[in-house]
Amino acid sequence: MSPADHRAARLATRLAFLVAGFGMACWAPLVPFAKQRLAVDDGVLGLLLLCLGVGSVAAMLLTGVLSARHGSRPIIIGGGVALAILLPLLSIVATPATLGLALFGFGAALGSIDVAMNIHAVEVEHASDRPLMSGFHAQFSIGGFAGSALMTLLLAMQAGAFIGTLICAALMLVAMALAAPRLLRAARADEPPPLFVMPHGIVLLLAALAAVLFLVEGAMLDWGALLLTDSNLLPAAQSGVGYMLFSIAMTAGRLGGDAVVARIGDRATIIWGSCIAIAGFVLLLTASIAAIALAGFLLIGLGASNIVPVLFRRAGAQRAMPVGLAVAAITTTGYAGVLLGPAGIGFVAKHSNLQTSFWILAALLVAVAACAHRVTADKA
Repeated sequence: MSPADHRAARLATRLAFLVAGFGMACWAPLVPFAKQRLAVDDGVLGLLLLCLGVGSVAAMLLTGVLSARHGSRPIIIGGGVALAILLPLLSIVATPATLGLALFGFGAALGSIDVAMNIHAVEVEHASDRPLMSGFHAQFSIGGFAGSALMTLLLAMQAGAFIGTLICAALMLVAMALAAPRLLRAARADEPPPLFVMPHGIVLLLAALAAVLFLVEGAMLDWGALLLTDSNLLPAAQSGVGYMLFSIAMTAGRLGGDAVVARIGDRATIIWGSCIAIAGFVLLLTASIAAIALAGFLLIGLGASNIVPVLFRRAGAQRAMPVGLAVAAITTTGYAGVLLGPAGIGFVAKHSNLQTSFWILAALLVAVAACAHRVTADKA
């Protein structure tokens, strides 16, 4: 690959991550409008939102197989375009059934581009002489912030949900048009890869660790604010500051993460990142004043920021199973952590308390650090 082709492939990968984060975040401000338009209660809305998760997981499982056969390029293009096309539909469908179908398709598009862009990122980084994965994942976070901010601004300006989604969809299509010709084309293999390989060996461990990190992120989103209010550290109106600081720290950590990984290596990144995040949990759970608790959110975001990119890198380096299927397994398991983990935290909190749930998360991060040697061994 020539230097110019490699620069083009890096740009295309960044655009794919940006579009995925942007498209996902554009939906969040539309949820109250959908509930009002359809006149459904919280129970029905919860089932509709589950359609998005089911579509994502189903597509993730299928994308590993398709990428192994046809490469990640057509799936990235198809997933990105589908996100842009389906987003406006989410703002106009008039029945719960049609919204459920639209959310299933939207989730499938998101799941497919999520897996395919990580496979492509592994390939682009493999062709480079330096780490790139953290920077790619930072673009997803930036896209998420930009998508939610732009959609919220358009709605506040009375543009209307449909017009707002059309504007956002157009921006996504422009980004995909720039990315498409620059994406790597699949090399022809002498023998087609298997259609399915049961995750095994080091891939199972990588997937389990990814689930822990995604669970931590989901817990910060769904339960962090409540922890602050239950501890009487902040009023409800200000409790969202914790997750905001967590997100800022995670994005900043990933923007500088490639340089850090290049300097200290994958193993040290996992160990020190876990230790910093554990220290953040200790601050958060023992704080008696808000400032210390908020510092805990910052440390958790900073410490966790580069572990998942390292896990994807190790998926590209392992030889236990095809890379595309390994990345799909890790992505799917991680997403399951986001979907199911917060419910598990609520179950523990109901039978004990929320602080106990968060101490369990800290203990899981200790396990992540303990596994660092195994997942970064050269023969893994």
